[in-house]
Amino acid sequence: MMNFILKNKFYLLGLISLGILYFLIRLPNLTLQPIFADEAIYIRWAQVMRAESTLRFLPLSDGKTPLFMWVMIPLFKIFSDPLLAGRMLSVFSGFLTFFGGVYLAWRHFNRSVALLVGFILVIAPMIVFFDRMALVDSLLSAFSMWALILSLELIKYQRIDLAMFLGYIMGGSLLTKPPGFFNLINLPTSLLIFDFSSRDRPKRLAKILGLWIIVFVITMVIYNVLRLGPGFSNLNSRNQDYVFSPTILLYRPLDPFIPHFHDLLDWLPKILTLPILFLSLGGIFWSIYKKNRLALVILFWSLIPLIIQMALLRTFTARYILFSFPPLLILAGWFLSELLSFRNKWFLSLSAVVILMIQPLVFDYYLLIDPSQANLPREERRGYLEDWTAGYGLKQIASFLDLESKKSPIVVGTEGSFGTLPDGLQIYLDKNRQVSIVPGKATVSAELRSAANSHPTFFVANKSRYPSIEEGLTKIMEFPKAVGNSIPPDAMLLFKVSPTIESSPTPKIHK
Repeated sequence: MMNFILKNKFYLLGLISLGILYFLIRLPNLTLQPIFADEAIYIRWAQVMRAESTLRFLPLSDGKTPLFMWVMIPLFKIFSDPLLAGRMLSVFSGFLTFFGGVYLAWRHFNRSVALLVGFILVIAPMIVFFDRMALVDSLLSAFSMWALILSLELIKYQRIDLAMFLGYIMGGSLLTKPPGFFNLINLPTSLLIFDFSSRDRPKRLAKILGLWIIVFVITMVIYNVLRLGPGFSNLNSRNQDYVFSPTILLYRPLDPFIPHFHDLLDWLPKILTLPILFLSLGGIFWSIYKKNRLALVILFWSLIPLIIQMALLRTFTARYILFSFPPLLILAGWFLSELLSFRNKWFLSLSAVVILMIQPLVFDYYLLIDPSQANLPREERRGYLEDWTAGYGLKQIASFLDLESKKSPIVVGTEGSFGTLPDGLQIYLDKNRQVSIVPGKATVSAELRSAANSHPTFFVANKSRYPSIEEGLTKIMEFPKAVGNSIPPDAMLLFKVSPTIESSPTPKIHK
């Protein structure tokens, strides 16, 4: 071990530096970007599951798998801010992806490729953006990366312990998100690195098949743990909301593939950036040109899920395909290493890397100081920064309401019943029993107005969904959202509801 460290001390020092750079890019201002609707839902589920053990499978009620929320629960004991706890989970998940990419490149290519792969994974804006959000996709990427690594190891060593660990990893990916099934679909592609010229190939192939059966059985046993919770059938029914049925695609096989392909042409130059996109395309070309069987396995691990999702998904967003890109970035690092090998001078090589990476680093810089200035694709910008799904000011509103509740019990109505409102507000008021939160619609209900007769009552709404202020409301706070195509820009609003003459029982607390 000591000989290995001494022999590779400069490369190991470089990898440690990349690890530090990873956290320097992920951790600063981690809660600066407003909470997204799905983040609010996942964090709220985790809080409820933590408080009530009988609801540990709560995400199944909406057709979601619960592992991300399970892992988030212990982090609430470490971080007082629930949004920070959720986003830290993604930061840790992304580090596992980074470490896996470096390990794979070092083991199967060389030390220089490992450094370049690590650097690209650290600064790639698409990876950075989602590693800083409390969404399940970074965790799925980590599982998929290590499923690829263990699949390659299993072909090489054919050991039962590797098969068991691979089964655990693939099972974990399925408990994270249904697209984890792609890891099972990709498993046979690892045979490309098998030595078919060996004399004992029938015996070894039979052994591999047996190990694959073990992998499949363990994966399915872990996945079927979900049957312990009510709502398991919702997984299939909700998936149909996101995926076109094969019968529909028979009549229009290139729809939605062509529109989704156009989406990629818009997204990737922005959220991946042109330099990294160029290197990724170069990695694809180089894998095919060199007929490198290992590189082809990595390529298939990336492209098969991507192409299938482009052909089947109704809703297509960048985070749905996030887990497909880390393997592609390994090929990007390999291709960059091949380019730099033509110049046997460290200064020229380092200069080339720096020049190529200016655009991604600028993107990352804006994510840290002002996400609204980052060059996000149009639809991503709307969802995360401009529309009702972006929860600007909810922590500040919750702090104000918390102070008000110390004077007397209060009632808070929200214009939404699921998502940014009320979940984005509830996560900060989870333990405050003096606050009754009443989910609703984009109007102030009679129930809420009547509650104002007996308790201080407030109403939280998005300006875009509540353009005109009704009688009896006084605006207390307004938090503008990022400026986009909406005129005027949207904002998060807090109102005080004035008492009315009639009264009725106080609404029940929704916690």
